Amino acid sequence: MEIIFFGTPEFAVPALKSLLGSKHGVLAVVTQPDRQSGRGRKIKPCPVKVEALSAGVRVLQPQTVRDSAFIDELRNMNPAAIVVVAYGQILPSEIIHLPQNGCINIHASLLPAYRGAAPINWSLIHGDRSTGVTIMQMDEGMDTGPILLQEEMEILPDDTTVSLSVKLSNLGGPLMLRALEGLDNGSLKPQPQEGEATYAAIMKKSDGFIQWTRPAGELDCFIRGMNPWPGAYGFVGKDRYKILKAEPVEGSGEPGVIQLVTKDGIHIGTGSGLLSVHEIQPSGKPAMAVRAFLQGSRLKEGMRFSLKDD
Repeated sequence: MEIIFFGTPEFAVPALKSLLGSKHGVLAVVTQPDRQSGRGRKIKPCPVKVEALSAGVRVLQPQTVRDSAFIDELRNMNPAAIVVVAYGQILPSEIIHLPQNGCINIHASLLPAYRGAAPINWSLIHGDRSTGVTIMQMDEGMDTGPILLQEEMEILPDDTTVSLSVKLSNLGGPLMLRALEGLDNGSLKPQPQEGEATYAAIMKKSDGFIQWTRPAGELDCFIRGMNPWPGAYGFVGKDRYKILKAEPVEGSGEPGVIQLVTKDGIHIGTGSGLLSVHEIQPSGKPAMAVRAFLQGSRLKEGMRFSLKDD
């Protein structure tokens, strides 16, 4: 097939690499416009653009996918399919129905579970033991299109949004090629989604505030689902701390109160059990292991993390 690829972040790169290494032709790659990034606010190309340019593939960066000239340009290329992976804009009906085989999307959940922008975060936050990848044909709804293929994957106890994203993105590329092959030879027919739908709303910075009245096991899942962004955080007085790695341990204590400080962990009371913090990031400083953090920290037993995000 002759294909146009839509994608922007690192999550989309393995799928693009799979396409570039396959028998399919990539007519063009569409990414978001270059943005300012980092402390220096320098203009920086996205990972998908970097990969496409290194492979000598034409790159298009429309300000909006609803631009009529851009849509005409896609139509003139006459793709057999469009593959969409974490592109970052909602595609209009004119693009969704433009190719013969439709727009094929890689979604990082087992649909209809976790429709929406942040399926990986929310599957971790909810303590799920497995997740997966869905290859679907897009329609005008939010992740409501018919399913082509799905593959399940175990969530490990130490997975974070970063590690799980890498695993799912690597799973999605080969699965997408299988779906394209099935569409091409007629062996694969789209199937409507079945079961109760759940939704994975986009994360906001304020979502990361740690509610210490929740059980330690839930807070462990919450911290892993918030890592790296927006980050799980709490306040001791006016000082803000991101907690990047922790584990539930036996014991009890008032929620938010530091019960024990050792060289390897800061034990904090929760709604049930203690949460032992192993990696932390004070505001304006780099992330560090607790052992290094405690060498210059003022946190001591009896100090309290706020129960409200003031």
